[in-house]
Amino acid sequence: MDALRRAACEFEVAWNLQLRFTRYRGDGWQVLIDAPKLAFDAMIYLRASLIAEDISLDTRISAGFGPVESIGTSDLSDATGDAFFTSGDHLDHAKKRKMLVAGKGIGRWQNAVMLLTENLVSGWTAAQAHAVAASILEGATQEEIAAKLGVTRQAIQLRLAGAGYSALSDALYSFRNHDFEVRPEDA
Repeated sequence: MDALRRAACEFEVAWNLQLRFTRYRGDGWQVLIDAPKLAFDAMIYLRASLIAEDISLDTRISAGFGPVESIGTSDLSDATGDAFFTSGDHLDHAKKRKMLVAGKGIGRWQNAVMLLTENLVSGWTAAQAHAVAASILEGATQEEIAAKLGVTRQAIQLRLAGAGYSALSDALYSFRNHDFEVRPEDA
């Protein structure tokens, strides 16, 4: 839980967001991100950060898109709105899925991207996950990431290639630039 909380705080600062992270239902957690276009980045960053910790733990994430009626009081346990209900319902029925998205403006292509990403992420080593997390958070060059992590640029290049980051970065770009309007082909 500490690793996820720390990662959420890092993501908030790096992207200059207002983000609320709270523990929920024992070993569960919730996060509210005020920038829906960055939800996919956040999902990958949180999972990558946890894998990079190399503690043999993983998490399931369900992002719900839609109206938020109330963000709750001191935490998100009493928050209300379609975004929260949609996220919770999908997570409750997800079975073994690790990454889900649902709600307003979400259609087939986003769910296909989630399933492909879920399979990609499940094969990452801690070193690959660390490189991906640094790439998402920093938006830095491979040389800058290598210097920060104390490895060569070639090591970062190999880690990102092994993690499938070039395809993933295209998916991140697509998600960031999606207008979240419901279209007939997305229904």
